[in-house]
Amino acid sequence: MTSPPGPSLTRAAGLAGSATMASRLLGLVREQVLAHAFGASDQMDAFRVAFRLPNLVRDLFAEGAMTAAFVPTFSRVLASGDRDAAWRLGRRAITALALVTIVIAVVGIAFAEPITRAFAPEYQAVPGKFELTVRLTRWMFPFLPLVAVSVAAAGMLNALGRFFVPALAPATFNVASIACILLLVPLMPALGAEPVVALAIAVLIGGLGQVLVLWPQLRAEGFRYRVDVAPRDPALREILLLMGPGTLGVAATQFNVYVNTILATGQQAGAVSWLDYAFRIMYLPIGIFGVAIASATLPMVSAHAGRNDMPAVRQTLAHSVRLMLALTVPATVGLIALGTPIVRLIYERGRFLASDTDAVALALAAYAPGLIGYSTVKVLSPTFYALRDARTPVVISVISVLTNAALNVVLVGRFGYAGLAAGTAVASVLNAGLLYVLLRRRLGHLEGGRLIATLVRIAVASALMGGAAWGLHTWLATQVLPGEAFVVQIIRVGTSIGAALVVLAGSARLLRIEEFDEAFSNVLRRLRGRRATGAPRG
Repeated sequence: MTSPPGPSLTRAAGLAGSATMASRLLGLVREQVLAHAFGASDQMDAFRVAFRLPNLVRDLFAEGAMTAAFVPTFSRVLASGDRDAAWRLGRRAITALALVTIVIAVVGIAFAEPITRAFAPEYQAVPGKFELTVRLTRWMFPFLPLVAVSVAAAGMLNALGRFFVPALAPATFNVASIACILLLVPLMPALGAEPVVALAIAVLIGGLGQVLVLWPQLRAEGFRYRVDVAPRDPALREILLLMGPGTLGVAATQFNVYVNTILATGQQAGAVSWLDYAFRIMYLPIGIFGVAIASATLPMVSAHAGRNDMPAVRQTLAHSVRLMLALTVPATVGLIALGTPIVRLIYERGRFLASDTDAVALALAAYAPGLIGYSTVKVLSPTFYALRDARTPVVISVISVLTNAALNVVLVGRFGYAGLAAGTAVASVLNAGLLYVLLRRRLGHLEGGRLIATLVRIAVASALMGGAAWGLHTWLATQVLPGEAFVVQIIRVGTSIGAALVVLAGSARLLRIEEFDEAFSNVLRRLRGRRATGAPRG
């Protein structure tokens, strides 16, 4: 009989989630410092677009298709018991990925100007903004091979059951950014450079830091790297064959980002930054819940699929989706209910004005439903790769992206930049829904009745939580603790969130939402420092 996936999956997700939470909280601090130093200025818009260019290529080859193709293949080789073969595959994958991304980085540096013109043609109308974006793009393209190596290293560690350090590694990027903003931004004018150049330097330092954090644990596991070019390796060929359609699928997503960027740069000044600031807040729960559960699920599903244990695949996947919904639905409602006070608390200081708060809060409310879709896709899409089906997620990705592009073109005309966020949210939910339906057909069943019951119950609990949060904050702001002092804001928001969690926990207990109790109990164990016997090491 297949053993229940719950405890091991929840422990693994808890390890990844605790580290990812630290990283994402540092990311919010980074965004606070950015907002204070640059607000939604032309320099910030230029940085956002310039960083998006190497980021798109990173998503295209490194994080998206590479993770989905590499981790299942590496996990199968590892499950065979031949660790030397797994290390050999790891060396060859890192070598191939590094060579490809170095070439792409060189090409990106050489053609930064026409690439920027294609992404942000409207910037040419603002004196100096286009030229600054080109310079920043050239600075940041070397980030690509660094992050590609770190993604491969993190994938190997996850396959080995090591989740804590890989989830914590991105924190180095945030630490580097905060340090460079505080230390280098004031020095840039004296060096003849714009202050925002310090952020480009931070990107490179952060990319290198991720590799340096991961490498010692990988070596401790027995991995030794040397350049190993072996294009005829069957396992490496399998990875490349999976990456081919996977890259096309991610490319479809990036096409939509490309369309969004063009549409956003055509809006009022600050629109690109408003969308990014809002997405950063939404990405906090995605990073904590979505990435944590997905990184814990994929190696397990891959191992079960490698043994052709389909009941275990179904059980693990169904449990992961329910756990994801039990965490992301309340997070979605909370972001909508407390969006404006959260944005004000995090960002509104320095050059970030009250008008920017209103603009970002509007974008956040439009983005928020996409949290459910984004997070669920992180579990569902890689499962197809574990089942050696790279075609289906590509087709679904193309459908959702075409829908997204069409929605955004229509909605931006009516709702401006907020329409771009709404279109993206709708498309992400559509993507998740289609993937779920096709996986259910492929695997036979995914405990659909139990999933619907969990979704209905968590929706009711979340609605009660959202109403309590909004009502309490409104009462505190108008009757008990009015004013905009920072400490007052912290008390209001903190009290509202605390009360909302109490209402959510009580509602979940009354409605018997097992997945929420499971996740909540795991969090309490982590906070108490309790070590579960047999839990994967970080």
